[in-house]
Amino acid sequence: MRLLIQRVRQAAVAIGGRQHSAIGRGLLVFVGIEAADTQEDIDWLTGKLLRLRIFDDEEGVMNRDVLQAGGQILVVSQFTLHASTRKGNRPSYVRAAPEPVSRPLYERFVAAVGEGLGTPAATGIFGADMQVTLTNDGPVTIWIDSRQRE
Repeated sequence: MRLLIQRVRQAAVAIGGRQHSAIGRGLLVFVGIEAADTQEDIDWLTGKLLRLRIFDDEEGVMNRDVLQAGGQILVVSQFTLHASTRKGNRPSYVRAAPEPVSRPLYERFVAAVGEGLGTPAATGIFGADMQVTLTNDGPVTIWIDSRQRE
């Protein structure tokens, strides 16, 4: 399971020209799921995400997590995070889990994030054609992969 995390001043998801969800200050999290992902990946990534100290304290040092900063989280499924560009110029997505596997894992991840936040996480719609807008703050963009655990 992979997360692409962006610290944002605001982010929103539109579907079919209509706003579906939006957050203010917080984290926009794109989630890519592989067929081999399990609840262990969800638990590890949820903990990392919620404890990631990337918000400034009073001295301007990134020393606060999203909860301490009073931030919100918007979670968007994105199978393209598992793109392979090894051969040719057309990405392959064979490592991305098929919908019957990825949808339940995505929903469990969203629920775990909401539980950790103490409020439901905002989301897109799984599998929809979405337009995501954001104002990246910093910019701060972080990649976390549960297979690499760096």
